[in-house]
Amino acid sequence: MTQVQPKQPAARLADAQQALAAAQQLAAQYRRDAALRDRERQLPHAELQQFFAAGLGAITVPRAYGGIAIPSGLLARIVAILSEADAAIGQVPQNHFYALEVLRVNGSPAQQQRLYDEVLAGVHLGNALAEFSSPTAHQRSTRIAAGQLNGSKFYATGALFADRIPTAARGDDDKEQLVFVPRHQAGVSVIDDWSGFGQRTTGSGSVQFVDVAVSAADVVPFQTAFERPTAVGPFAQILHAAIDQGIARAAFNDMLDFLRQRARPWPDSGVERAVDDPLTLDRTGRLAARLSAGDALLALAGEAVDSAQQQPTAESVAMASVEVAKARAWTTEVALEAGNLLFELGGSRASLREHNLDRHWRNARTHTLHDPVRWKYPAIGNYLLNGVLPPRRGTL
Repeated sequence: MTQVQPKQPAARLADAQQALAAAQQLAAQYRRDAALRDRERQLPHAELQQFFAAGLGAITVPRAYGGIAIPSGLLARIVAILSEADAAIGQVPQNHFYALEVLRVNGSPAQQQRLYDEVLAGVHLGNALAEFSSPTAHQRSTRIAAGQLNGSKFYATGALFADRIPTAARGDDDKEQLVFVPRHQAGVSVIDDWSGFGQRTTGSGSVQFVDVAVSAADVVPFQTAFERPTAVGPFAQILHAAIDQGIARAAFNDMLDFLRQRARPWPDSGVERAVDDPLTLDRTGRLAARLSAGDALLALAGEAVDSAQQQPTAESVAMASVEVAKARAWTTEVALEAGNLLFELGGSRASLREHNLDRHWRNARTHTLHDPVRWKYPAIGNYLLNGVLPPRRGTL
């Protein structure tokens, strides 16, 4: 059993307000060079170290283990704030918090104590869940056998920066486990081969495991978190919705600045400034309302997730999944709309490479491919019309 140390020690946050203030302060720093990092694909190693050193990686740790256990709605708000500043940085901790939620519902008391202590000290958890080689997106071939882990992963967001890499693998009983693999364990290779046109600096590349020695103390049941009612699925999804909400706000704010400073009015508008164009005013107001609706949907979804965490029943988890699906579907569409409207209203000048405004649409389009909206609306409708509970998994 290996005890993992963080890259630098973490501060201890006393309450939710301190957590929010720390996130806002870091977001102000991240925003300044976000476009440069995207353009040059400069990976945010230092920025993520700041995030975990500030104590933000521990904000969901239960109070019984020394954390502050902030509400899900506030966690979503913090992720949205970070994603508005830099969408890649906002996405990286999503899997960290997801792994902590699996630990909360399925870890033994000894595992919880040890791993929570590491996270409170500043340890960053990455992920190695998805695979390329399986015939469907949620089939995985990575296995633990005779105390060794073997397999290949992709879309391993954050693994490049992490201290541990929670990895989905099948055990001897063919059930999936979540193995909290030390990042620098012998046989672990993290490869920076992510080539997506958006979310370019998330480090979402490959991880390979070759005869990696696995301690039983680092293996937490995974599949059973979905075989009974738990909030693991909707918890994961509300953070994805928050990332999209942050991307939408970033595009909207850059659109406002561009319209004020650089855009020109259409000749038929009869006005001298783009900001006085009545059609521009209409579209801007409509998008502003849709953004506010996204904030409200995230808040409602957060309350539903909290209820499901506190009293996990088939009905409470289904309600949380439905409320989160509403928020996720909405923020997906609004993020894409905001990234597109920026160019529609900003005009040809907005497309110049020097502004790098296309990163918002690229980020939205790439991130929203995680879990398709076309499957969320039918799940919502089937629940409301027919009382059919949504499937329990991390994608809904």
